[in-house]
Amino acid sequence: MIHLSFITIYIKSLTLVLLAHPIHVTVTEIEFDQSDKRLEIMMRVFMDDFELALREHLGQPELDVMDPAKGLRKEMADSYLKQHFRVLLDNRLQKFEYLGHETESDAFIFYIEVPNIRKFKTITIHNDILTGIHEDQSNLVHVTVNGKTRSLRLTRTTPSDKISFETEK
Repeated sequence: MIHLSFITIYIKSLTLVLLAHPIHVTVTEIEFDQSDKRLEIMMRVFMDDFELALREHLGQPELDVMDPAKGLRKEMADSYLKQHFRVLLDNRLQKFEYLGHETESDAFIFYIEVPNIRKFKTITIHNDILTGIHEDQSNLVHVTVNGKTRSLRLTRTTPSDKISFETEK
């Protein structure tokens, strides 16, 4: 009986510690669609963290991205993402199109596209999303080209990194 109580207390304590120290992470998946000559990008960001970042970015401390009357508008997300997320192919900055977003549980999923992509050898990703809000923020980026996936972990101290790929026409 005492053993069971100790386990219960331990599990409850562990749960409280985990809740008190949340993980600050975004996940971005980038796939090169060779047939359509575009990069398809999907980014998952926790809503509460994105709301904090937008409040600071827009200077609107009362912003509530989940408010049904106001909510997260396309231009808000587009403005923030264009300032904090960049893609370079062979060291040339690419313009991206913010297609929209949806919600899934407690996260926003942003859909982005980089159109008119030609053959490239390197991709550089700059992603400092939320790093101004959370010192321990990690932005994981998975890039898939020709079925090969390579990953990056970008942080406040390392917001950009480069991956080499050889693509075919």
